[in-house]
Amino acid sequence: MRRRTLLAGALLSAAAAPVLATGTARAADPGPSVTRKGTTQLDAKAVFFVSYDGLVNNNSFQKNGLLTYKGYQYATWYTSTGNAVVGRRVLGGTTWSTVTLSHVLKSSDSHNVISMGVSKVDGRLHLNMDSHSDGFFYVKSVAGLLDNPASTSWTSSVFGAVQTTLDGLALTTQFTYPQFIATPEGRLQLSYRVGISGNGRNALAEYDGSTWTALGEWTSSTGTYTSEHGSSTARNMYLHGIDYDVNGRLHSFFTWREQNGAVMCSSGGITNHDTGYVYSDDRGRTWRNNAGTVVGTTGGSDRVAVTDSGLVVDPLNPDHSLMNQESQFTDSAGRPHAIISYVPGRFGQCTTDYVSDRTANGRAFHVRKNSSGTWQKTEIPVPLNSSQRTKLVLDKYDNAYAIFPFGRIAGASKASGYTDWAVLSDGSGLNAFGEVVIDEPRVKADNTLSFMYQEKSSGTTPSALHVIDFALPA
Repeated sequence: MRRRTLLAGALLSAAAAPVLATGTARAADPGPSVTRKGTTQLDAKAVFFVSYDGLVNNNSFQKNGLLTYKGYQYATWYTSTGNAVVGRRVLGGTTWSTVTLSHVLKSSDSHNVISMGVSKVDGRLHLNMDSHSDGFFYVKSVAGLLDNPASTSWTSSVFGAVQTTLDGLALTTQFTYPQFIATPEGRLQLSYRVGISGNGRNALAEYDGSTWTALGEWTSSTGTYTSEHGSSTARNMYLHGIDYDVNGRLHSFFTWREQNGAVMCSSGGITNHDTGYVYSDDRGRTWRNNAGTVVGTTGGSDRVAVTDSGLVVDPLNPDHSLMNQESQFTDSAGRPHAIISYVPGRFGQCTTDYVSDRTANGRAFHVRKNSSGTWQKTEIPVPLNSSQRTKLVLDKYDNAYAIFPFGRIAGASKASGYTDWAVLSDGSGLNAFGEVVIDEPRVKADNTLSFMYQEKSSGTTPSALHVIDFALPA
């Protein structure tokens, strides 16, 4: 017995401080930490109105409202006049240069966000603006703008005309949720929804440096879903994100939203159910479930549907106000991680007002695939105190960070198996309204957690919009 204990102790010691071939002990990777570097102001009077419990400048499902590329950071927002603005700064700089575009926000709808993307193949910046189940507005820069930022003037002349197509490619008259994704080859893809909430399909388009091509729809809105309360025959898949990992695999977590409220225990709830997962190894042309079985073909007749097997990685019925479009990230080995949130069953089995119930009792959970291929889920012990979404990033050591509404930050270490979640920054002094927009590329670019937030206001009184930076472990 004693020998076994000593052997176990020796193995633990070796795991904690591995010895290199030279005989030098290697220090353990650091755990999560954030050190505030500074805050810059984008706009003293950004447009402010609350709709769908959110702000048009700070809806966390934007991809990307804030991004870093080749030593510069770019931001986009609507100012108090409703004009779309694009800003840039040198990383670490305190001054933003801005360009005001000719486009003006068409309605007070917080879904009408601006998303940016980079086509690395030709160095262009792309923007998709102002769409919620209707048409979109599109702008792209001159070629090479992002490749040579220091020598290229930041004026309206570097942006083309505002279009209502992708260079002549008309996608759909019911367009929502633009998300740009750079492919490993440097092409640019655009993910979007066709249709409306509760009855829509996800689709992809692709830009090769000269031409946009519609790849087609890859999810289905049809099929019957039945809960303990009733059935629904129409829905849409809400993505928590769509991201390429270091190996070139395209990942997407999602939840379904049913059209028919009969599936819920109360009309005050929300019809979202189940956390699902799919991936693609051929740039989004075909989609596979967790077991590797093809469950949908983009542009084909067989699309990912609620009736497909092997999609759900965390089951949950529609009675717990599960949030849609939360967050996902991939780690250094290409493993997928996500944040989901809902009202746990210990607070009751039927939410009757999803905003107030999530605010009172909502909790976020970290869902991930471990090295053995098993799905694990950990509750993050931080009350939401909000109905809104939480964002997720991982640092270079694969420590996880959850950025909660109001700019609060919690972290967990890879070394603990992501079980040691703790608050790292309480958001005090920010006066942030709610959701924040994360610069995902900057985490990898210079080890900085950078996010955009807007100050609380009342009615439609404009308020200040900021970017705050935190250093992550070196």
